[in-house]
Amino acid sequence: MKPATILLADDEALLLLDYEAALAEAGFVVVAVASGGKAIEVLRSADSEIAGVVTDIRFFGLPDGWSVARVAREIDPDMPVVYVTGHGALEWPSRGVANSILLEKPFALAQLVTAVSQLLNAPVLLSVAPDPQPRS
Repeated sequence: MKPATILLADDEALLLLDYEAALAEAGFVVVAVASGGKAIEVLRSADSEIAGVVTDIRFFGLPDGWSVARVAREIDPDMPVVYVTGHGALEWPSRGVANSILLEKPFALAQLVTAVSQLLNAPVLLSVAPDPQPRS
């Protein structure tokens, strides 16, 4: 089975490298970019095979992570989105996309890998869960 490709967007170079390394070590293919605009470019490219998005909420310029997530969901309504932020958590309920996860900085890299894995696997697990009560 081919590993899932994750789009990673953060404008803090050291964090981008750390997140990329953690996701790659967990077996994901990572496309790392340093701006919301570049993330949207990757999402809209014809050959994009993005299975999930990890985005910072605030970049040095626009578009922001909220916009990246909305574009991702326009392309695929079920696209998993993990937001990472140091100061955007209060806006998440009103501005974030449904069925997403928000991680507040600082967090352990294992939390990032777990969040991505959880969102990628949730639809699959829900669709193949056996009926807990056999019908008589």
